[in-house]
Amino acid sequence: MTETAVDMPAPRVRERRAKAVPGLVVLVVAVVLVLGGVALAVTVPALAALGALVAVVGAVLLRGLTPVAPGEARVVQLLGRYTGTVREDGFQWVNPFAVRRRVSTRIRNHETDVAKVNDADGNPIEIAAVVVWQVRDTAQALFEVDDFVEFVAIQTETAVRHIANAYPYDTHDEPGLSLRDNADEITEKLSEEIGARVASAGVQVIESRITHLAYAPEIAQAMLRRQQAGAIVAARQRIVEGAVGMVELALDRLARHDVVDLDEERKAAMVSNLMVVLVGDRDAQPVVNTGTLYS
Repeated sequence: MTETAVDMPAPRVRERRAKAVPGLVVLVVAVVLVLGGVALAVTVPALAALGALVAVVGAVLLRGLTPVAPGEARVVQLLGRYTGTVREDGFQWVNPFAVRRRVSTRIRNHETDVAKVNDADGNPIEIAAVVVWQVRDTAQALFEVDDFVEFVAIQTETAVRHIANAYPYDTHDEPGLSLRDNADEITEKLSEEIGARVASAGVQVIESRITHLAYAPEIAQAMLRRQQAGAIVAARQRIVEGAVGMVELALDRLARHDVVDLDEERKAAMVSNLMVVLVGDRDAQPVVNTGTLYS
């Protein structure tokens, strides 16, 4: 078992809803103010200053209009202070003196490069993974880390290396988890570790998968021969077990139906011949006995 909990700092800011009003209403009001102010200043020279002031107010209101596309959010800051996030898509209006920063809330994926690391047994392996993630808290994404996209990339690579170091590539029929044979359990632990690492940046991990897993080239051939030898031994063991069962069945039926009476020496010879025929990897060459059973 590997420890997936990561001691990350607690976030100092959390997302909250910004004060916003429908932009179309403000747009109509602002256009009326601008046109009315200009008309007042031109038609009534005595009220030119008032008309200019009205037009300026309308222009200032126009600066607060903020289009928000689907899958995006606008983080609002006033004088450096976080005031809220606008997530409703469409034409919105916020404080015209506030700074509005665009943050994508769409689902993204990041694929790590193929990394060469040592597994729990010290064998060099190559591993790569892909993680599907999404910004959950826009305030944390902007203010808790310098660049949340780069942060996710680095923390994902760190988690992949940690998981690769914590488990062997193959257990060789021994109890325990391995990177090759327990893909579902390993990817679940990988998702947990990545999620713990990027949670303070307001990022939610949806899924992660190992996309590349192999022994390093310098030991790949040796490990392949080891796997082939293990497969051959397992196959031979299965063949011997089946052959012994067939020999037992043959001797039992011969004795049950009184087909032939064999002493212990002839039984041993028969068992030897049957085992050679059944276990051998080549077809046996039959020998026809034209004499008696004992000559």
